[in-house]
Amino acid sequence: MPRLYLVRHGETTSNVMRRIDTALPGAQLTDFGVRQAARFALDRPDVAERSPVLLSSVARRAQQTAEVIGGLWGIDPVVTEGIHEVQVGDLEDRNDDEAYKLFGGVVEKWHHGESSVELPGGESLDAVLARYLPVIDEVARSYLAGPDGRDVYVVSHGAAIRLIAARLAAVDPAFALRNHLPNTGLVELSYEPDTADQRWAAHRWGGSTAPFDTDEDGDDTPMG
Repeated sequence: MPRLYLVRHGETTSNVMRRIDTALPGAQLTDFGVRQAARFALDRPDVAERSPVLLSSVARRAQQTAEVIGGLWGIDPVVTEGIHEVQVGDLEDRNDDEAYKLFGGVVEKWHHGESSVELPGGESLDAVLARYLPVIDEVARSYLAGPDGRDVYVVSHGAAIRLIAARLAAVDPAFALRNHLPNTGLVELSYEPDTADQRWAAHRWGGSTAPFDTDEDGDDTPMG
C-alpha cells in the first residue's frame, strides 16, 4: 500500500537561534541542515526505485531540503502552494519564552477542537486547514488511491505537519502536542478510500510507531 510521508525540513539558522520563523520565504538551511537532508535520502536508498512523488512547500528551507533529497533520489521535487508553516503574525522572529508559551497555548486549543482561535495577527487552524487539506486531498486522489499508487513525500513544517496529521488520522491530541518532530523527522500515513469512518491511519510519528503511547516524551524542537 502506498504511503504519504510528511517530512519536516532540515535545520535552519532560525532553528539554531530558536527564532519563530514562519513568514515566507523564510530562513535557509544550515550546512548541518543540508547534511540532514542528504542523510534522509541516503538512509532510504530503495525509495527511488519505487518512483515516489516529492513535493515541497514554497518556503526556502523546504525547497532546499527537497532539492537535496530529490538530487540523491534522481527525481525533481514539485514546489506546492498551501503547505507552508502556520503563520504566526505578531510572534514572527521572536525567541522569548513568552512567545513560545503564547504559541503553544493556541496550538493546544487547536488540538482540542477550538479551530477558530487565531494567533495574534496570524492564522487560525481553520485557515491552515483550508489551504493545506485540499493539497492532501489531491495527493490522495492522484497518487495514493488505485492499483498504480505511488508513495508521496511532502517536505513541510513541524507545527503544520502535526496539526494536519492529527486531524487526518484522529491522533490523540495529548500525543500530538507532546511529540514534536525533529528536523527531517516524519509522520507516515496510509490512505484507504473505501473505509467509511476513518480513511487515514498514522503508522509512524517521529521515532514512535503505532499504537502511540500518550505518555511518551517528544523532542521539544522549536517550530518552523
